Order: sequence, then C-alpha cells, then structure tokens
Amino acid sequence: MGYYVHRDMLGEKGDFITSPEISQMFGELLGIWFISEWMATGKTATFQLVELGPGRGTLAGDILRVFSQLGSVLKNCDISIHLVEVSQKLSEIQALTLTEEKVPLERSAGSPVYMKGVTKSGIPISWYRDLQDVPKGYSFYLAHEFFDVLPVHKFQKTPQGWREVFVDIDSKVPDKLRFVLAPCATPAEAFIQHDETRDHVEVCPDAGVIIQEISERIALAGGAALIADYGHDGTKTDTFRGFCGHKLHDVLIAPGTADLTADVDFSYLRRMAQDKVASLGPIKQQMFLKNMGIDVRLKVLLDKSDEPSLRQQLLQGYDMLMNPKKMGERFNFFALLPHERLHGGSHQRNARQSKPSPSPVAGFSELVWK
Repeated sequence: MGYYVHRDMLGEKGDFITSPEISQMFGELLGIWFISEWMATGKTATFQLVELGPGRGTLAGDILRVFSQLGSVLKNCDISIHLVEVSQKLSEIQALTLTEEKVPLERSAGSPVYMKGVTKSGIPISWYRDLQDVPKGYSFYLAHEFFDVLPVHKFQKTPQGWREVFVDIDSKVPDKLRFVLAPCATPAEAFIQHDETRDHVEVCPDAGVIIQEISERIALAGGAALIADYGHDGTKTDTFRGFCGHKLHDVLIAPGTADLTADVDFSYLRRMAQDKVASLGPIKQQMFLKNMGIDVRLKVLLDKSDEPSLRQQLLQGYDMLMNPKKMGERFNFFALLPHERLHGGSHQRNARQSKPSPSPVAGFSELVWK
C-alpha cells in the first residue's frame, strides 16, 4: 500500500512527530557532535554527511545551519550531503527544505543518484534509494528514527521450540487478519541467538544488512555513525505496534494507512557490527543531549528571544525532548566508531611512541569543546 511512499506522515496532521520537528536544538546538537568527532579524528580535508530516511529534511537543515555558523572551523573542509530516501514524496519535501531555489535540481529517475542539487549554504547534495550507491569515503552516517521502520520477523517460544509469527486471513471473519504461529520451523529462525532467554523475539534482518554495510565503510574509510531511536538492549519482547493520527492503532486493521513500528534491538545492531568497529551506547536521549550541552543552548536561545510565544515554544520543546516521561528516556543514542578512535592508534606502536589517549566521545560523555 506504500504508506511511506505516497504521503507526508510527519507532524501535527500526520501520524507521528519526531524530535527534529519539536525543537531546533536537537539537530543543532547533532551537528555539533559530527564536528566534534571530525575534530577528534584529525580534521580530514573532506567529509560526507549521509542521512538514512531524512523525513522532511528538518534535521539535516538544522545540522547544516550549525555547519554554516561554524564555517570558520570547517573552512578548509569539502563537505557533501548524501540522503538515502525511497519515497519520492518525501524527497521532494526534503529538496524544498534544503536546496537553493535558484539552482535547478538535476533529476535522473533511472540512475542510482536520482536527484542532485546545492543546499542553501552552497554544499552539494544528492539523493539515493540505497545506501550501497552512496560513494565510499570518510563519512558521518546519521539514522534518526530510521531502523524502527524496517520490517521484523517475530518469534514465539513454544513447547516444540521457536515458531515464527505469521499474518493470516481469519477463516471465521471475511476481510479480517489474524496472527498465527507457523506450523513448523522456518528459515528465519537462523536469526535467533542460541542462548536467547526471552520467550518472544523480534529480529530485523534489514537492519543487520545496513549495519554491516556502515561498519565496513567506517572500518575502511573512517568516520562514525550516530543512531537515535526508541529501543532496548536485548530485553524487550513484543513491541510491534501501529500509530495513526498520533494514537495507537491495531496493526492488522487497514494495513497501509498507519505507521508500523517496532523497537530497535541495539544488542542486535552491536552484534551485526561484528567487531569491525567499536560501539557506544545505547544511552538515553536525556543523558546524550545533556552531555552535548542542551541546557547551555537553551539559555542562549532564551536570552536571544524577546517574544513570549517563542520562549514558550523553546521551553515546551526542551521538556518534550528531555522529560523522562516524554522522549527523554524512550529514545536512545548509539554510535559506531573506528576501534582506533576509542583505543588510540594501531596496536603495534611501542610504549615510547604512544600517542596521547583519544579525547572522550561527546554525548556519551560530556562535550569538551576545544
């Protein structure tokens, strides 16, 4: 039915709202995170910012604004933006948000790069349907509320062993769907860990494939990945649910009209990185943003704004992002980095030549801005 392909499902009128739509501070602090990592790893001459599932482009826009504001820091660096987006509808909205109107977009529907343009700040920007088509090279990868959208296999432990959960047509009620257990073992069972202790498990093979691709790229060319989503560290069971008009929705009713989502299993993502890269987190959003200096940023913005409605908006946005009962503890941050970023240079170096120990990774510890 193409829920994501045919509509703009974000915002007040849609089915859900994401952090970048709530407050500019969210994207600004993520922009700072990428610059801080770029500086910590020696300020390469070029970097790519690759965003998976960029929504309306709001997050990329806030990050790009920070890149412009810190132009003096980035002045000798060639930056390019690469958006991985399968929805034609959303890619058009992203282009409106991000690109310079005076420079016409280049479109080539059949090509791996189906759209190209220039951002408002003059940075080259390209659109792809598949991460594999994005050029390899030193890159920062960003996936905000991306992995929760990918399809999952569900399994239930039974006296006969694991059984996959399928969707079936209810034989008693026409046009009604129901969940059933597979009568015997199915090939997808290969994804379940031998030492699994839960009695119900959701596995997302697509997420595994994408994490492997990102991990290989980071190990090969450097950079980092920042993943923000609701999820758990291998503890939750049945999290598959639907949202329609900001309310929970039965996933089996009117498929294609509601947002379907499942919590991200960060322990699975870590496993899929296969030790090619190091991982940090998951850490609660509240903690990550606090470490990134959201309190200082809020004060600066409040001091700058005389308008009561704007101040109110800033404070409400802050509360939504940070309040443990709202998004503060529901969302997590998780990062993939080259091993040497955490442990210094190569292991062969002798003690006398040892480099100074690497600076802490911002967000996962307090931001130290040099």
